[in-house]
Order: sequence, then structure tokens, then C-alpha cells
Amino acid sequence: MYSILLSVFACLSTCYCLVAKAENRDHCLLLKQWLESSSVAVELSKKGFHREVITTVELKPDVLSDVRVLLVHRWPRGVYVDPYQLASLSDQHDWKILLDSAIDLELPAHKTSGFVTYVYPSHIGPTPRPLKVTIPVHGRYHEPSFVGKTFTSVDVESPELLLWTEKCTQLSSLQPHAAVDAPCTVSNSSTCQWVKIQHQQELSPLSFQFPVGDASLVAPVCGGTLLVTMSCCAALSRYMWKHRII
Repeated sequence: MYSILLSVFACLSTCYCLVAKAENRDHCLLLKQWLESSSVAVELSKKGFHREVITTVELKPDVLSDVRVLLVHRWPRGVYVDPYQLASLSDQHDWKILLDSAIDLELPAHKTSGFVTYVYPSHIGPTPRPLKVTIPVHGRYHEPSFVGKTFTSVDVESPELLLWTEKCTQLSSLQPHAAVDAPCTVSNSSTCQWVKIQHQQELSPLSFQFPVGDASLVAPVCGGTLLVTMSCCAALSRYMWKHRII
């Protein structure tokens, strides 16, 4: 009797494992199809030191219903995002953002380092409309130029598009799309293996143009400022002495 029960349990366990593997394989196949049909477009709006980076993600609809989307921006040291501004705008957009480090808003470009942001759209699963994320980005002040340059360029790479679903664990079957580690959620309490879309590397970087000072004018400007200051002080002192104001 016991041997019959054990045989039945073993058979059921084997069948369950085969069904689970088949479902996992089918789910990974659908995910790979979604990866190959997805696309990322990036554009830059506004001018000056205060810009907006607009990322549009096109996802193939009616494929999967439990896929999470993550955009990873790797920013250079010449720009920054304002955490306080993002917090004040949290009610106006449908995504959450995680910073990998603290942001000092006052430091010039040459005294800072690059940083990474993780953007989590609140919508999970397929959608008939594109996902659009608009991030306010600000330029930092740069060191003055000693060679007569009036503008400097800061190149910003396009974001990486990552997808994740718990139903696909055989990530090796998704090649050439690579598996990368990233925070599972905006709370940053755990790390998951996301799948990075490979073909998006063809996107060209965005180029920011920021004005810089002319270092060759430091001596004339300082000398002229000192001369004007001394002349004003002398004229004011003479006027006060003449009219016995002191």
C-alpha cells in the first residue's frame, strides 16, 4: 500500500516538475519575443542649464501580464537631478525613481562624480500606449576655459531598458540579451536579476551644451573691478570730506 502511494506521489511530482519547466520555457520564449519587439527613444527638451530628458518605451502589447519595467540612467558628473524637485513632482507622474548616491546641488562639475538613477514605471504588464518618463536635469557649473572655449559638451548615454518576471528563471535562454543585477523595487530592499535589451546600444548619446567662463579674462576683469572699486571709494571719501559728513 505504501509503495503504491509513494509511486503515485513520485509520478505526480515528476509531472508537476515537467509542467513547471514547460511553463517556464514558454514564458521565457514570450519574454524574449517582447524583448526583441521593444524599443527605446530619447529626446531632449528646453534650453540652458535646466533641461528635460524624455524617454519613450514602446512595449509589445498583450504578451505578458506580470512583467516589470526598469530604466537605468547613468549620468555623467556634468549634470545632476534635484531630489527635492523630484519629490515635489511625485504626484504628477506615474513612476518612482531611486538614486544610487546622495546629490550635492552646489558643487561644480569638476568636484563631483557620476551617479545612477533607477526609474520604475508604476504600470506593470503590457499596455497599448507607450511608457513615457520625463526627468528634469540640470547642468553644473564648469571650470573656466583657458583656450577660449565658450561652451562645453556633456554627453549623456541613453538609458538601459530592463525587464523582469518571476515566471522566467532560465535567463540563459534569452541570449543575446544579458542578465544584470539591479534593485527589485524603488525601496532598494533586495536585488533581482533583470534582463537587459541588447539592441538598444545603437542609440546615440544626448549632447548637452553649457556655457563656460573665459579664464584668460580673469586678470583684466579682476584688475578692472579693483580699479573701479578704488575709484568709487576715493570719490565717495572726497565727497564726504568736502561736505563734512564724517
